[in-house]
Amino acid sequence: DLSKVMFITTGNLIDPIPSALQDRMEIIEIPGYTDLEKLKIARSFLIPRQMEENGITDKVLEITDKAILQMISQYTREAGLRNLEREIASVCRKVARKVAEGEKKKIRVTAGNLARFLGPPPYPPDEERDQNEVGVATGLAWTETGGEVLHVEASTMPGKGSLILTGHLGEVMKESAQAALTYTRAKGRTYGIKPNDFNNKEIHIHVPAGAIPKDGPSAGITMAVSLVSALSGIPVRKDVAMTGEITLRGRVLPVGGLKEKALAALRAGIRTVIIPHLNKKDLTELPPYLHKKVDFVSVKHMDEVLKIALADGSKSTKRRGTRKNL
Repeated sequence: DLSKVMFITTGNLIDPIPSALQDRMEIIEIPGYTDLEKLKIARSFLIPRQMEENGITDKVLEITDKAILQMISQYTREAGLRNLEREIASVCRKVARKVAEGEKKKIRVTAGNLARFLGPPPYPPDEERDQNEVGVATGLAWTETGGEVLHVEASTMPGKGSLILTGHLGEVMKESAQAALTYTRAKGRTYGIKPNDFNNKEIHIHVPAGAIPKDGPSAGITMAVSLVSALSGIPVRKDVAMTGEITLRGRVLPVGGLKEKALAALRAGIRTVIIPHLNKKDLTELPPYLHKKVDFVSVKHMDEVLKIALADGSKSTKRRGTRKNL
């Protein structure tokens, strides 16, 4: 009789679990570790364990904090620590081999020489935008492995008013683009966009990394900003990222994964993040150091988003086109 037995299970994804089984479970979602939490765990547990398993001590190997943080950001993409421990184990094995071959000096692994032990990083940091650009807005996305920075590009060309969407977008994201376009049509005059621009131009929205599927409503305000920028010629601030669902009336609705998205913004060097007003309560879950380094601006309407995200055209280079290196 198992009726009184409590089963405790763990998993990385909820979607593959059959709905009948989900209905019988109490699901507790645990957020992933922050980079600093991973650093502390690696320093206190992972590195000592791998050193012991590979027969070396801290007398022959030192791994700096910057090297560990580089492993976290450029060699792994995960909410947990499994792959990080694999990378640390790889470093320890190579050091153990050097010691076995007669190496007498203490080996110091730094951010500068980490590639000698692990090879080129599979997740190099995105190339930073050197100026405000027209039609390029920075959004934030949530994935099973954590948060990601999402660049949305919009461009216009002579045509018959059609909307082209590329970048392996899901149905929900395509609908968000349609809602963003409708809002832009309604508010176009405010930003010097003529009604005929929507009929005489073809509008193309692209989200880079086309091989990766993307879906969800949280890029709605990002698409709207890129559309207004592309049609008006007003650049978008490069130091601002945003997340939020948009309605036809321009309301900004709440989204999920705020912690992971905020951490992604910090990694990308972004210091201002626009969030829905109804997500303001979620800021209490963020670590204190994030509040010190990132300015979170809560908004209720798309008009507020545009006031923050659009740059002063007189101070920025107005240039139509899209960013190629992402």
